[in-house]
Amino acid sequence: MNNSLSVFLSRIDFAWITTFHILYPPLTIGLSMLLFAFEWRWLNTGNERWYRLTRFFEKLFIINFGAGVATGITMEMAFGILYGPFSQAAGPFFGQVLGYETITAFMYEAGFIGLMIFGWGKINRKMHLFATFNVALSSALSGMWILVANSWMQTPTGIILKHGLFEVTDWVSAIVNPDVLYGFPHMLIACVELALFFVAGVSAWFVLKNRHTEMFARPLRYALLALVIIAPLQVYLGDGLGETVARDQPAALAAMEGHYHTYNKNGSVNTGWHVVAWPNAKGDGNAFAITIPHVLSLLETRTWSGKVRGLDTIKPDDRPPVVVPFYSFRVMVAAGMFMMLVAFWGGWLAIRPNSFLAEIPQNRLFLRVVVFSAFLPYLSVWVGWWTREVARQPWVVYGLMRTAQGVSHMSVPLEVFWLVGYMAFEITVFAGTWYFLAKVIRQGPDMTSPVVGEGDQPLGHIEEPKHHEPAQPEYPRPA
Repeated sequence: MNNSLSVFLSRIDFAWITTFHILYPPLTIGLSMLLFAFEWRWLNTGNERWYRLTRFFEKLFIINFGAGVATGITMEMAFGILYGPFSQAAGPFFGQVLGYETITAFMYEAGFIGLMIFGWGKINRKMHLFATFNVALSSALSGMWILVANSWMQTPTGIILKHGLFEVTDWVSAIVNPDVLYGFPHMLIACVELALFFVAGVSAWFVLKNRHTEMFARPLRYALLALVIIAPLQVYLGDGLGETVARDQPAALAAMEGHYHTYNKNGSVNTGWHVVAWPNAKGDGNAFAITIPHVLSLLETRTWSGKVRGLDTIKPDDRPPVVVPFYSFRVMVAAGMFMMLVAFWGGWLAIRPNSFLAEIPQNRLFLRVVVFSAFLPYLSVWVGWWTREVARQPWVVYGLMRTAQGVSHMSVPLEVFWLVGYMAFEITVFAGTWYFLAKVIRQGPDMTSPVVGEGDQPLGHIEEPKHHEPAQPEYPRPA
């Protein structure tokens, strides 16, 4: 009993840590790309508004970045504290990948983020733009390595489990595992979508408040036009990832779809997609369900009545929980579809620049919808991550190491101690982050300080004071 409770507490503890940490890196990755776009726009147009926007959103980026670093270090600690046996067994691959992330992304980012934040007026404009580009690139690289590690846990390839250690037999196969091929693009586009909705939501709020309306209407328009492409692309990549899960993790897909029976009682293939459902008391079927016939086959096999494996083909001990992945997945899909509709609505309004800038302040319904929609990418990332992680259970490395084998051997009181400590820390960081984000947004952009680097002098040039030689005494000339 104590062992089961200890495993449960370890899972809850790590779920709490990752749930809060994953709020911050997506905005760091996506917003750094948009900062580069804003700054590039300023350099190419010379329009002071783009400079003001860059400096304003950079403040929000810094706050979010700090929270991501703090919670990320906590998560690294939690691997060793809560999942010591897993960390030791997976070290030959998992540790190496996190090391690659540190060298090629974290240290790389550290080398340029100081220039981006503190380099205004000290380095020339093109060099500062180059620093911003490298912050964006290194942030994306960091996300790539993290997804490589997590995707390997979903579809472990290129390794063998020998003497309690995962030994790498093929590095290319392990890194380019089946899940990461769609998993990383899906997550990267999620970061861009989140950042676009964040910028659109903040901009719409300023337009609603009639503050700097003309300035914030421009990034709002550009964000909406970009979302016309990004939002459907995210749905497409999610569908591709679903096919990967169906092929390599049939138990996870069956849990996500509440799909218990591969065949109906009459022997025909059950291909319906459950809009809502609830498992029965025995856990071998649904007590009730609202089902659309054939849709599950169309989604997973691209045929009208293709067979999709149900949980009845999985051994009872290997079946994941159903309720959390089932409803998390549906919330993610609903939020994604709503965001796509908002993107199409905004794209239709934004396609004409002159009328958009003139009419958008009066379209208060749309502005309120955009402000509300800024929350939805966060919700999607949350529930998407819950779907991904809970549906992998009872495995920490799918099919090779169970979660019960990977957790540290701690007493229940010690588990509770770490859970309470991590909860307090994450809530403190969360509250502080959103307090300062809200404070900076309420203050608005700085419109009074001079634009750095104006004038004929190149940025970073400090004119040396001119030293005049002392006047030489005049001597009388000889007659």
